Amino acid sequence: MNSHLEHPALDGHPCPAPGDWHPAPPPAQPGKEAAAPARPGGRDCGVIVVNTGNGKGKSSSAYGMAVRALGHGMKVGIVQFTRAAQPTGEERFFRRFPQDLRLHVLGDGDAPQAPHAAQVRTAWEVARRMLRDPELGLVLLDEFTTALRAGLLGGQQAIVDLLARPERQHVVITGPDAPPALLAVAHTVTDMGRLKHAFLQGIRAQPGIEM
Repeated sequence: MNSHLEHPALDGHPCPAPGDWHPAPPPAQPGKEAAAPARPGGRDCGVIVVNTGNGKGKSSSAYGMAVRALGHGMKVGIVQFTRAAQPTGEERFFRRFPQDLRLHVLGDGDAPQAPHAAQVRTAWEVARRMLRDPELGLVLLDEFTTALRAGLLGGQQAIVDLLARPERQHVVITGPDAPPALLAVAHTVTDMGRLKHAFLQGIRAQPGIEM
């Protein structure tokens, strides 16, 4: 299968294949400016973005991208692979836009006593349908790496589904410890580190900040 994402408007020039890394330029020498990073030509591509690491901000950044996409008139699909004890602020907000956004939270549609693994598999089937839908301009898989790392999903099949999505569809994936196979197919990867966190100072999750 060709891993390049192609589109007729690109005049036969495919987007960079996932995993075509553009390394950072070497550090500047004393007295000289650092070289600017290479900037590919102006092509429009459906990209895979991964926010990982042990710091705060992975999901917050991803939901910001979802809002941006809605602002551009795109339709968005979101699957949350975790369920909070109560609806989060983002869940309450996004449910206001049923015409433009599809939201599935872990456990939606499952029996209350359904095992966690079964709920994850249901969520993934919802995500797979989104990844096949050309009407969705952006699909957000929140805390997806946790399910992958736990072995609750077929990792290789997940990669195949990501690469087979519509050619201009963006995918944003969040969660700690993203596996190497996922990093390899992503176009943009951010490793969010933790310098300080309110949790470690005895401050519980705050509405509008963590929930």
